[in-house]
Amino acid sequence: MALNLQTLKTRALTAVVFVLVMCAGLFYNQWSFLGLFGVIMVGCLVEFHQLMGKINATYAGAPMIFKSQNIIGSIWVLLVIAGKGTLYQALPLWYWATVVVYILVIVSLITLLFYRTKLGYPVSLYATSGILYITIPIAMMIDLYDHSIQFFKGPHWVLPMTIIASIWINDTMAYLVGSLIGKTPLSPISPKKTKEGTYGGAVLAVIAVTLAGHYIWGLPLKTLMAVSLTSAIAGTLGDLLESKIKRTAGVKDSGNFMPGHGGFLDRFDSLLIAIPAVWVVLFLFF
Repeated sequence: MALNLQTLKTRALTAVVFVLVMCAGLFYNQWSFLGLFGVIMVGCLVEFHQLMGKINATYAGAPMIFKSQNIIGSIWVLLVIAGKGTLYQALPLWYWATVVVYILVIVSLITLLFYRTKLGYPVSLYATSGILYITIPIAMMIDLYDHSIQFFKGPHWVLPMTIIASIWINDTMAYLVGSLIGKTPLSPISPKKTKEGTYGGAVLAVIAVTLAGHYIWGLPLKTLMAVSLTSAIAGTLGDLLESKIKRTAGVKDSGNFMPGHGGFLDRFDSLLIAIPAVWVVLFLFF
């Protein structure tokens, strides 16, 4: 296949902008972090609803007011989780959350009265699953940001960055190892993934993140190993889950907000599963 230089330039420029925006949101302060993941959550929810509409024609025809309650409820959950922490007390988030929940109640009542009986419970399940798949993991990320000092004795961004770095390194190493020695397909869901690449990527991600985190930044060895290994394994499962959803919906990408790279779900599918997995491991065992 001939190399398309224009496509390569587009992908490279998009990737650079993406990394800069992510870094700005992660490192600047707690408000940029909350804003970054708020945007990620809404973007993923919008694309999720679009995919569910392609899977179920009834859901595709559901009024926007039915789908909007899912997004409004998610914003409320995010504000409540942030408001319970110690980093966001400069702004009375509980008051904002109260206003949002009033709106949510009104929207829910209208939906219940006019649409839910007509649409049926399967369609309602699609809407609810967006909360489980997207909203709760993003809320957990805000909570992990607040508890980063507890687990890593470092800046608040260290724990979220460790999760993200583990996923990025795992994806890159899995691709390289799979390209070099990959022979055994991992799953019919994603034929291009190989077992050799998956295992090699996870091992190399754990080694890289653990050694860099411990010997460069002095972070605890055991915690680094747990976070990086959990992120690598769960991140791969997250990628397979989104691939299954896209295959069921009959689409290649979840969206096109990043030219050459796909949509929000394409970029954050691994993170959505890795976050709750890391959250559970840390709060249960550390």
